[in-house]
Amino acid sequence: MTKALEGVKILDFTHVQSGPTCTQILGWFGADVIKVERPGVGDATRKQLVDKPGADSLYFTMLNHNKRSMELNSKNETGKEVLTRLIKECDVLVENFAPGALDRMGFSWERVHEINPRIIMASIKGFGPGKYEDCKVYENVAQCAGGSASTTGFLDGPPLVTGAQIGDSGTGLHLCLGIVTALFQREKTGVGQRVSVAMQDSVLNLARVKMRDQQRLEAGPLKEYSQFGEGIPFGEATPRAGNDSGGGQPGRILKCKGWETDPNAYTYFIIQAAVWEKVCDLIGEPNWKTDTGFATPPERLDKLNQIFERIEQWTMTKTKFEIMDLCNPLDIPVGPILSMKEIAEDEGLYATGTLVKVDHPERGEYISVGCPIKLSASPVEVERSPLLGEHTEEILRDVLKYSDEEIQTISESGAIGEVRKAAE
Repeated sequence: MTKALEGVKILDFTHVQSGPTCTQILGWFGADVIKVERPGVGDATRKQLVDKPGADSLYFTMLNHNKRSMELNSKNETGKEVLTRLIKECDVLVENFAPGALDRMGFSWERVHEINPRIIMASIKGFGPGKYEDCKVYENVAQCAGGSASTTGFLDGPPLVTGAQIGDSGTGLHLCLGIVTALFQREKTGVGQRVSVAMQDSVLNLARVKMRDQQRLEAGPLKEYSQFGEGIPFGEATPRAGNDSGGGQPGRILKCKGWETDPNAYTYFIIQAAVWEKVCDLIGEPNWKTDTGFATPPERLDKLNQIFERIEQWTMTKTKFEIMDLCNPLDIPVGPILSMKEIAEDEGLYATGTLVKVDHPERGEYISVGCPIKLSASPVEVERSPLLGEHTEEILRDVLKYSDEEIQTISESGAIGEVRKAAE
Protein backbone atom coordinates (compact mmCIF):
# COMPACT_ATOMS: atom_id res chain seq x y z
CA MET A 1 0.00 0.00 0.00
CA THR A 2 1.34 3.43 -0.98
CA LYS A 3 1.99 5.75 1.93
CA ALA A 4 0.44 9.23 1.89
CA LEU A 5 3.79 11.06 1.53
CA GLU A 6 5.73 8.41 -0.33
CA GLY A 7 8.18 10.02 -2.77
CA VAL A 8 8.51 13.22 -0.77
CA LYS A 9 12.07 13.90 0.39
CA ILE A 10 12.58 15.88 3.59
CA LEU A 11 15.91 17.54 4.40
CA ASP A 12 15.76 17.50 8.19
CA PHE A 13 17.96 20.16 9.75
CA THR A 14 16.16 19.99 13.09
CA HIS A 15 17.22 19.13 16.60
CA VAL A 16 15.89 18.66 20.14
CA GLN A 17 12.06 18.47 20.10
CA SER A 18 10.01 20.96 18.10
CA GLY A 19 11.49 20.25 14.67
CA PRO A 20 11.98 16.49 15.14
CA THR A 21 8.32 16.18 16.19
CA CYS A 22 7.33 17.63 12.83
CA THR A 23 9.68 15.58 10.67
CA GLN A 24 8.87 12.35 12.53
CA ILE A 25 5.20 12.72 11.59
CA LEU A 26 6.16 13.31 7.97
CA GLY A 27 8.29 10.15 8.15
CA TRP A 28 5.42 8.16 9.67
CA PHE A 29 3.31 9.08 6.65
CA GLY A 30 5.94 7.79 4.24
CA ALA A 31 8.25 10.71 3.49
CA ASP A 32 11.96 9.97 3.17
CA VAL A 33 13.36 12.02 6.05
CA ILE A 34 17.11 12.65 5.81
CA LYS A 35 18.31 13.91 9.17
CA VAL A 36 21.50 15.93 8.78
CA GLU A 37 23.69 15.86 11.92
CA ARG A 38 27.09 17.19 12.96
CA PRO A 39 29.83 14.60 12.42
CA GLY A 40 30.73 12.79 15.62
CA VAL A 41 28.18 14.77 17.67
CA GLY A 42 24.72 14.61 16.17
CA ASP A 43 21.52 15.91 17.67
CA ALA A 44 22.22 17.14 21.21
CA THR A 45 19.43 14.98 22.62
CA ARG A 46 21.26 11.78 21.67
CA LYS A 47 23.27 12.21 24.86
CA GLN A 48 20.81 14.12 27.04
CA LEU A 49 18.96 12.43 29.91
CA VAL A 50 20.77 9.18 29.16
CA ASP A 51 19.35 6.16 31.00
CA LYS A 52 21.50 3.49 29.33
CA PRO A 53 25.21 4.33 28.99
CA GLY A 54 26.49 3.92 25.44
CA ALA A 55 23.03 4.12 23.87
CA ASP A 56 21.05 6.98 22.41
CA SER A 57 18.67 8.48 24.96
CA LEU A 58 14.93 8.00 24.94
CA TYR A 59 14.73 11.76 24.42
CA PHE A 60 16.28 11.21 20.99
CA THR A 61 14.85 7.82 20.01
CA MET A 62 11.23 8.79 20.72
CA LEU A 63 11.43 11.86 18.45
CA ASN A 64 13.35 10.44 15.50
CA HIS A 65 11.60 7.34 14.23
CA ASN A 66 11.37 6.63 10.50
CA LYS A 67 14.39 8.76 9.57
CA ARG A 68 17.79 8.25 8.00
CA SER A 69 20.83 9.89 9.61
CA MET A 70 23.56 11.57 7.61
CA GLU A 71 26.62 13.21 9.13
CA LEU A 72 27.54 16.43 7.34
CA ASN A 73 29.69 19.40 8.26
CA SER A 74 27.79 22.21 6.57
CA LYS A 75 30.58 24.70 7.37
CA ASN A 76 33.10 22.67 5.34
CA GLU A 77 33.35 23.75 1.69
CA THR A 78 32.88 20.22 0.43
CA GLY A 79 30.04 19.85 2.93
CA LYS A 80 28.40 22.94 1.46
CA GLU A 81 28.60 21.35 -2.00
CA VAL A 82 26.92 18.21 -0.68
CA LEU A 83 24.26 20.29 1.05
CA THR A 84 23.59 22.20 -2.16
CA ARG A 85 23.06 18.88 -3.93
CA LEU A 86 20.70 17.77 -1.16
CA ILE A 87 18.66 20.94 -1.53
CA LYS A 88 18.33 20.27 -5.26
CA GLU A 89 17.05 16.74 -4.58
CA CYS A 90 14.66 17.42 -1.70
CA ASP A 91 11.11 18.71 -1.59
CA VAL A 92 11.20 20.25 1.88
CA LEU A 93 13.92 21.70 4.11
CA VAL A 94 12.93 21.85 7.79
CA GLU A 95 15.04 23.74 10.34
CA ASN A 96 14.81 25.04 13.88
CA PHE A 97 18.21 26.66 14.20
CA ALA A 98 18.72 29.82 16.21
CA PRO A 99 17.62 32.95 14.31
CA GLY A 100 20.01 33.78 11.45
CA ALA A 101 22.02 30.53 11.65
CA LEU A 102 21.19 29.32 8.12
CA ASP A 103 21.86 32.77 6.69
CA ARG A 104 25.33 32.76 8.25
CA MET A 105 25.97 29.35 6.68
CA GLY A 106 25.21 30.86 3.28
CA PHE A 107 21.82 29.22 2.87
CA SER A 108 19.28 31.99 3.24
CA TRP A 109 15.77 31.44 1.90
CA GLU A 110 16.71 33.40 -1.21
CA ARG A 111 19.71 31.13 -1.85
CA VAL A 112 17.76 27.95 -1.11
CA HIS A 113 14.95 29.05 -3.42
CA GLU A 114 17.52 29.84 -6.11
CA ILE A 115 19.02 26.36 -5.82
CA ASN A 116 15.62 24.67 -5.98
CA PRO A 117 12.59 26.85 -6.85
CA ARG A 118 10.23 23.98 -5.93
CA ILE A 119 11.54 23.45 -2.42
CA ILE A 120 9.53 24.35 0.66
CA MET A 121 11.62 25.81 3.47
CA ALA A 122 9.95 25.34 6.84
CA SER A 123 11.24 27.05 9.98
CA ILE A 124 10.45 27.14 13.67
CA LYS A 125 11.45 30.18 15.67
CA GLY A 126 10.65 31.32 19.19
CA PHE A 127 8.96 34.60 18.28
CA GLY A 128 7.63 36.04 15.06
CA PRO A 129 8.93 39.27 13.49
CA GLY A 130 9.27 42.06 16.04
CA LYS A 131 11.41 43.15 18.94
CA TYR A 132 11.92 39.61 20.26
CA GLU A 133 12.52 37.80 16.97
CA ASP A 134 16.22 37.19 17.68
CA CYS A 135 15.61 35.62 21.09
CA LYS A 136 16.14 31.90 21.67
CA VAL A 137 13.09 30.16 23.10
CA TYR A 138 12.60 26.84 24.87
CA GLU A 139 9.48 24.92 25.90
CA ASN A 140 8.64 26.70 29.14
CA VAL A 141 9.56 30.11 27.75
CA ALA A 142 7.06 29.56 24.94
CA GLN A 143 4.36 28.52 27.41
CA CYS A 144 4.95 31.69 29.39
CA ALA A 145 5.13 34.03 26.38
CA GLY A 146 2.12 32.41 24.70
CA GLY A 147 -0.29 33.02 27.58
CA SER A 148 -0.58 29.47 28.84
CA ALA A 149 1.32 29.81 32.11
CA SER A 150 -0.49 32.96 33.26
CA THR A 151 -3.80 31.13 32.98
CA THR A 152 -2.68 27.80 34.47
CA GLY A 153 -2.73 27.01 38.17
CA PHE A 154 -4.94 28.09 41.06
CA LEU A 155 -6.02 31.65 41.71
CA ASP A 156 -4.04 31.91 44.95
CA GLY A 157 -0.88 30.34 43.49
CA PRO A 158 1.85 31.21 40.98
CA PRO A 159 1.61 30.68 37.21
CA LEU A 160 2.34 27.10 36.16
CA VAL A 161 3.61 25.40 33.01
CA THR A 162 1.85 22.29 31.82
CA GLY A 163 3.42 18.84 31.53
CA ALA A 164 2.25 18.62 27.91
CA GLN A 165 4.93 20.01 25.61
CA ILE A 166 2.68 22.51 23.88
CA GLY A 167 5.61 24.81 23.10
CA ASP A 168 7.85 22.28 21.37
CA SER A 169 5.68 19.40 20.18
CA GLY A 170 2.70 21.71 19.70
CA THR A 171 4.74 23.93 17.39
CA GLY A 172 6.01 20.88 15.51
CA LEU A 173 2.43 19.80 14.83
CA HIS A 174 1.56 23.26 13.54
CA LEU A 175 4.62 23.26 11.25
CA CYS A 176 3.71 19.82 9.92
CA LEU A 177 0.31 21.12 8.83
CA GLY A 178 1.96 24.11 7.17
CA ILE A 179 4.34 21.87 5.23
CA VAL A 180 1.61 19.55 3.95
CA THR A 181 -0.49 22.57 2.97
CA ALA A 182 2.46 24.08 1.07
CA LEU A 183 3.06 20.78 -0.71
CA PHE A 184 -0.60 20.74 -1.74
CA GLN A 185 -0.35 24.29 -3.10
CA ARG A 186 2.84 23.41 -4.97
CA GLU A 187 0.86 20.85 -6.94
CA LYS A 188 -1.05 23.81 -8.40
CA THR A 189 1.72 26.39 -8.72
CA GLY A 190 4.85 24.30 -9.23
CA VAL A 191 6.72 26.66 -6.91
CA GLY A 192 7.83 26.26 -3.30
CA GLN A 193 7.45 28.78 -0.52
CA ARG A 194 8.50 29.58 3.03
CA VAL A 195 6.58 28.16 5.96
CA SER A 196 7.23 29.51 9.43
CA VAL A 197 5.74 28.93 12.86
CA ALA A 198 6.67 30.87 15.99
CA MET A 199 6.48 28.95 19.26
CA GLN A 200 4.73 31.88 20.94
CA ASP A 201 2.08 31.87 18.21
CA SER A 202 1.57 28.13 18.48
CA VAL A 203 1.03 28.23 22.24
CA LEU A 204 -1.37 31.16 21.88
CA ASN A 205 -3.37 29.21 19.29
CA LEU A 206 -3.70 26.34 21.77
CA ALA A 207 -4.67 28.80 24.52
CA ARG A 208 -7.26 30.60 22.43
CA VAL A 209 -10.11 30.01 24.91
CA LYS A 210 -8.20 32.17 27.38
CA MET A 211 -8.02 34.99 24.83
CA ARG A 212 -11.76 34.46 24.41
CA ASP A 213 -12.20 34.99 28.16
CA GLN A 214 -9.94 38.06 28.11
CA GLN A 215 -12.43 39.76 25.81
CA ARG A 216 -15.45 38.50 27.72
CA LEU A 217 -14.13 40.25 30.83
CA GLU A 218 -15.08 43.56 29.23
CA ALA A 219 -18.74 42.56 29.57
CA GLY A 220 -18.46 41.58 33.22
CA PRO A 221 -17.26 38.72 35.44
CA LEU A 222 -16.72 35.20 34.06
CA LYS A 223 -19.61 33.44 35.75
CA GLU A 224 -18.45 29.89 35.03
CA TYR A 225 -15.20 30.49 36.94
CA SER A 226 -15.20 29.28 40.54
CA GLN A 227 -14.11 32.67 41.82
CA PHE A 228 -17.41 34.20 40.68
CA GLY A 229 -19.39 31.90 42.94
CA GLU A 230 -16.96 32.62 45.75
CA GLY A 231 -17.46 36.37 45.38
CA ILE A 232 -13.82 37.09 44.48
CA PRO A 233 -13.48 40.14 42.19
CA PHE A 234 -11.94 39.73 38.75
CA GLY A 235 -8.91 41.73 37.66
CA GLU A 236 -8.00 43.09 34.24
CA ALA A 237 -6.61 39.83 32.83
CA THR A 238 -7.91 36.29 32.41
CA PRO A 239 -7.26 34.66 35.79
CA ARG A 240 -5.97 31.25 36.73
CA ALA A 241 -8.95 28.95 37.14
CA GLY A 242 -7.59 25.80 38.74
CA ASN A 243 -9.36 22.79 37.27
CA ASP A 244 -12.46 24.62 36.04
CA SER A 245 -13.60 23.53 32.61
CA GLY A 246 -12.52 25.80 29.78
CA GLY A 247 -15.76 25.04 27.97
CA GLY A 248 -17.96 26.74 30.54
CA GLN A 249 -19.38 23.60 32.16
CA PRO A 250 -18.63 23.37 35.91
CA GLY A 251 -15.97 20.71 36.46
CA ARG A 252 -13.44 19.73 39.11
CA ILE A 253 -10.82 17.09 39.82
CA LEU A 254 -12.05 15.06 42.79
CA LYS A 255 -10.52 12.48 45.09
CA CYS A 256 -11.34 8.83 44.55
CA LYS A 257 -10.98 5.74 46.71
CA GLY A 258 -7.34 5.22 47.60
CA TRP A 259 -6.28 8.85 47.23
CA GLU A 260 -4.43 8.71 50.54
CA THR A 261 -1.70 6.51 49.06
CA ASP A 262 -2.15 6.85 45.29
CA PRO A 263 -1.25 10.32 43.94
CA ASN A 264 -3.37 9.66 40.85
CA ALA A 265 -6.55 8.35 42.51
CA TYR A 266 -8.60 11.21 41.13
CA THR A 267 -11.30 11.77 38.53
CA TYR A 268 -12.47 14.75 36.54
CA PHE A 269 -16.19 15.29 37.05
CA ILE A 270 -18.41 17.67 35.04
CA ILE A 271 -21.97 18.67 36.00
CA GLN A 272 -23.65 19.69 32.77
CA ALA A 273 -27.21 20.96 32.98
CA ALA A 274 -28.37 18.06 30.81
CA VAL A 275 -27.23 15.45 33.35
CA TRP A 276 -27.86 17.37 36.58
CA GLU A 277 -30.80 15.20 37.64
CA LYS A 278 -28.82 12.01 37.02
CA VAL A 279 -25.95 13.37 39.11
CA CYS A 280 -28.34 14.17 41.97
CA ASP A 281 -29.74 10.64 41.96
CA LEU A 282 -26.29 9.07 41.68
CA ILE A 283 -24.84 10.84 44.71
CA GLY A 284 -27.97 10.50 46.84
CA GLU A 285 -29.25 14.08 46.69
CA PRO A 286 -32.55 13.74 44.75
CA ASN A 287 -34.02 16.87 46.38
CA TRP A 288 -31.40 19.01 44.63
CA LYS A 289 -33.25 18.40 41.37
CA THR A 290 -36.05 20.73 42.49
CA ASP A 291 -34.73 22.60 45.53
CA THR A 292 -34.55 26.38 45.26
CA GLY A 293 -30.92 27.34 44.80
CA PHE A 294 -30.00 24.06 43.10
CA ALA A 295 -32.53 23.42 40.35
CA THR A 296 -31.00 25.61 37.62
CA PRO A 297 -27.41 26.38 36.52
CA PRO A 298 -27.57 30.08 37.49
CA GLU A 299 -28.78 29.17 40.98
CA ARG A 300 -25.91 26.72 41.42
CA LEU A 301 -23.10 29.15 40.59
CA ASP A 302 -22.58 30.30 44.17
CA LYS A 303 -22.87 26.75 45.50
CA LEU A 304 -20.32 24.95 43.32
CA ASN A 305 -17.93 24.36 46.22
CA GLN A 306 -20.74 22.81 48.27
CA ILE A 307 -21.92 20.70 45.32
CA PHE A 308 -18.48 19.37 44.43
CA GLU A 309 -17.68 18.66 48.06
CA ARG A 310 -20.79 16.48 48.16
CA ILE A 311 -19.91 14.78 44.88
CA GLU A 312 -16.42 14.14 46.25
CA GLN A 313 -17.89 12.41 49.30
CA TRP A 314 -19.39 9.98 46.81
CA THR A 315 -16.32 9.65 44.52
CA MET A 316 -14.13 8.86 47.55
CA THR A 317 -16.11 5.64 48.00
CA LYS A 318 -15.31 4.45 44.46
CA THR A 319 -12.18 3.86 42.40
CA LYS A 320 -11.71 6.11 39.38
CA PHE A 321 -12.55 3.19 37.10
CA GLU A 322 -15.71 2.29 39.04
CA ILE A 323 -16.80 5.90 38.63
CA MET A 324 -16.29 5.57 34.86
CA ASP A 325 -18.40 2.40 34.84
CA LEU A 326 -21.21 4.07 36.77
CA CYS A 327 -21.23 7.46 35.05
CA ASN A 328 -20.69 6.62 31.40
CA PRO A 329 -24.00 4.73 30.96
CA LEU A 330 -25.70 7.85 32.33
CA ASP A 331 -23.80 10.18 29.94
CA ILE A 332 -22.21 11.97 32.91
CA PRO A 333 -18.82 13.25 31.68
CA VAL A 334 -15.99 11.93 33.85
CA GLY A 335 -12.37 11.07 33.20
CA PRO A 336 -9.88 9.13 35.29
CA ILE A 337 -6.55 10.79 36.05
CA LEU A 338 -4.29 8.23 34.39
CA SER A 339 -0.64 8.02 35.37
CA MET A 340 2.03 7.42 32.74
CA LYS A 341 2.50 3.97 34.27
CA GLU A 342 -1.17 3.15 33.75
CA ILE A 343 -1.07 4.47 30.21
CA ALA A 344 2.07 2.43 29.43
CA GLU A 345 0.20 -0.71 30.52
CA ASP A 346 -2.98 -0.01 28.51
CA GLU A 347 -3.25 -2.80 25.93
CA GLY A 348 -5.92 -0.88 24.03
CA LEU A 349 -3.42 1.84 23.16
CA TYR A 350 -1.04 -0.74 21.70
CA ALA A 351 -3.88 -2.23 19.66
CA THR A 352 -4.48 1.13 17.96
CA GLY A 353 -0.80 1.94 17.48
CA THR A 354 -0.96 4.90 19.83
CA LEU A 355 1.71 3.14 21.88
CA VAL A 356 4.33 0.92 20.24
CA LYS A 357 7.23 -1.24 21.34
CA VAL A 358 10.36 -0.60 19.31
CA ASP A 359 13.58 -2.61 19.20
CA HIS A 360 16.87 -0.72 19.07
CA PRO A 361 20.36 -2.18 18.41
CA GLU A 362 21.94 -0.27 21.31
CA ARG A 363 19.25 -0.05 23.95
CA GLY A 364 16.96 -2.99 23.22
CA GLU A 365 13.18 -2.70 23.36
CA TYR A 366 11.51 0.49 24.54
CA ILE A 367 8.01 1.96 24.57
CA SER A 368 7.28 4.95 22.38
CA VAL A 369 4.29 7.03 21.43
CA GLY A 370 3.11 6.11 17.96
CA CYS A 371 1.37 8.27 15.40
CA PRO A 372 -1.73 9.94 16.90
CA ILE A 373 -3.22 10.56 13.45
CA LYS A 374 -4.82 7.56 11.79
CA LEU A 375 -5.25 7.32 8.00
CA SER A 376 -7.20 4.33 6.68
CA ALA A 377 -5.19 4.15 3.45
CA SER A 378 -1.77 5.02 4.89
CA PRO A 379 -1.08 2.85 7.93
CA VAL A 380 1.95 3.79 10.00
CA GLU A 381 4.82 1.44 10.73
CA VAL A 382 7.06 2.90 13.44
CA GLU A 383 10.71 2.24 12.61
CA ARG A 384 13.52 2.75 15.12
CA SER A 385 15.54 5.94 15.18
CA PRO A 386 18.81 5.90 13.24
CA LEU A 387 22.26 5.64 14.75
CA LEU A 388 24.43 8.69 14.17
CA GLY A 389 25.53 8.78 10.54
CA GLU A 390 24.09 5.34 9.89
CA HIS A 391 22.89 6.21 6.38
CA THR A 392 25.54 8.71 5.25
CA GLU A 393 27.06 6.51 2.57
CA GLU A 394 23.65 5.21 1.50
CA ILE A 395 22.31 8.75 0.96
CA LEU A 396 25.45 9.92 -0.88
CA ARG A 397 25.27 6.94 -3.21
CA ASP A 398 21.53 6.34 -3.71
CA VAL A 399 20.01 9.82 -3.32
CA LEU A 400 22.80 12.09 -4.50
CA LYS A 401 24.32 9.60 -6.98
CA TYR A 402 27.95 10.06 -5.93
CA SER A 403 30.39 7.40 -7.11
CA ASP A 404 32.49 5.37 -4.67
CA GLU A 405 35.53 7.46 -5.60
CA GLU A 406 33.63 10.69 -4.98
CA ILE A 407 32.38 9.42 -1.63
CA GLN A 408 35.95 8.65 -0.64
CA THR A 409 37.02 12.16 -1.62
CA ILE A 410 34.15 13.69 0.37
CA SER A 411 35.10 11.58 3.37
CA GLU A 412 38.74 12.62 3.17
CA SER A 413 37.69 16.30 3.10
CA GLY A 414 36.22 16.01 6.60
CA ALA A 415 32.75 16.88 5.37
CA ILE A 416 31.01 13.75 6.59
CA GLY A 417 33.14 12.17 9.29
CA GLU A 418 33.82 8.46 9.33
CA VAL A 419 31.84 6.47 6.76
CA ARG A 420 29.95 3.67 8.50
CA LYS A 421 27.64 0.98 7.24
CA ALA A 422 23.97 0.91 8.14
CA ALA A 423 23.18 -1.26 11.15
CA GLU A 424 21.19 -4.41 10.60
